[in-house]
Amino acid sequence: ADRPITVTDKTFRKEVLKSKVPVLVDFWADWCGPCHQIAPYIEQIAKDYGGKIKVAKLNIDQNRAMQARYGVQSIPTMIVFEGGEPAARVTGAHPVALRKTIERFAN
Repeated sequence: ADRPITVTDKTFRKEVLKSKVPVLVDFWADWCGPCHQIAPYIEQIAKDYGGKIKVAKLNIDQNRAMQARYGVQSIPTMIVFEGGEPAARVTGAHPVALRKTIERFAN
């Protein structure tokens, strides 16, 4: 997909943990200003790396279980999952750090 998909506590296992490609999960909320700042970069990553990396968005207000399970304390937090495990994490709206992190998984 060339755009982010929405995941929930219910679909997380199937869409993220069972994925054959690395998955960037954006943990966000509507009220979070920095989440809205980083959103266009997340969209661009989905376009640039479609097929190599899956991009997913998880609203923490509606999906508390995954937020708690992965210890997401502040948002935005982006976690790259590879082989069903968290492999990298970027906290805060840092487009350059996020892009560098993604490039490690996009081969």
